[in-house]
Amino acid sequence: MSVRGAQLDTRPLVGRSDAGAVLASTWRVGTPERQWAAVEAISKVWQSRPWPDVGLLSYSVYVGEDGDTLLHYSQWRSMEDYDAFVAAFRDERNAEIDAAVPGIERVALHAYEFYRSTSLAPGGAGRGPGCVVIVDVEFDGADAARQRDWVDTVFEALATDPGLHPGGIAGHFHVSTDGTRVLNYAEWESAEAHIEALGGTGGVGAATPQWQKVHGYPGVTGGGVKRYTPALSLSAGV
Repeated sequence: MSVRGAQLDTRPLVGRSDAGAVLASTWRVGTPERQWAAVEAISKVWQSRPWPDVGLLSYSVYVGEDGDTLLHYSQWRSMEDYDAFVAAFRDERNAEIDAAVPGIERVALHAYEFYRSTSLAPGGAGRGPGCVVIVDVEFDGADAARQRDWVDTVFEALATDPGLHPGGIAGHFHVSTDGTRVLNYAEWESAEAHIEALGGTGGVGAATPQWQKVHGYPGVTGGGVKRYTPALSLSAGV
């Protein structure tokens, strides 16, 4: 284990070239007060220990707008590195967090590979996100080519959309390693900007043929859209 400590960052570098695996998971904690108590406990546990030198590149936590959930987003050099962390470090850290905030329910862990990113509006790359919107897409079976084709279809719709909302910053698309899901980690200036972009229609995008192709894409069986507030982002110190 390295003697380096955790470095506190403003946000992870999504799409970094050395991240061979991305893990996204959800914790349910029950109330807004417990959400922030859990974030505080996570911060204390991770910053009081040396950074686990097993290929972990970053670990970030987000507070759900629903007043219940936390999103965990971590970047790894490989899935083997994640497995090494689980074997050596995870249980001890989770036990201390659970002692501070009893009753955490850990659900929905999925493994992804980063696929591609896009800027959602001019000048987006220089702005920090006040809100992260997670778009989950589920398919009716494993098909790696279909995952990427769906993302490419979204890119075509974005490129031809005549009125993208200026509050969008970037979209970072990930494909699950089991071939059944896509995750878009979308950065927005604020939750209000994203709500305004939805326009009461349940989706972002103009009524173009390209967006209609996205919304009617065959084989999509589920998913959802959830907003989160960035709360904690850590990486290996130097």
